[in-house]
Amino acid sequence: MNAQESLQPDIIEVAVRWLLEGRQAALATVISTWGSSPMPVGSQLVADGAGNFAGSVSGGCIEGAVIEEALACMRDRQPRTLKIGVGNDRAWEVGLACGGDIHIFIQPLG
Repeated sequence: MNAQESLQPDIIEVAVRWLLEGRQAALATVISTWGSSPMPVGSQLVADGAGNFAGSVSGGCIEGAVIEEALACMRDRQPRTLKIGVGNDRAWEVGLACGGDIHIFIQPLG
């Protein structure tokens, strides 16, 4: 386990605990990156229906956009892929000004 892994909670354990508590949840996973990306492929974030979250898919720069999509995913129960990058108008808006692309798969749980 490297230092980054030791700082992150076990996202699956958090997700299971939240589901057992009766919370809605969605899981976001980095599925591909290009260029400068703060978190590697496989990084995960879990969000609940109130917007609480654990984990990270971007080191903080696009978590807000990911949580918004996770909330929508919980409402409509449809998985989706969020694509943000240097060619995307939302890149600066959501904080990905580091010059890379990131694709995040978001799926409802439970």
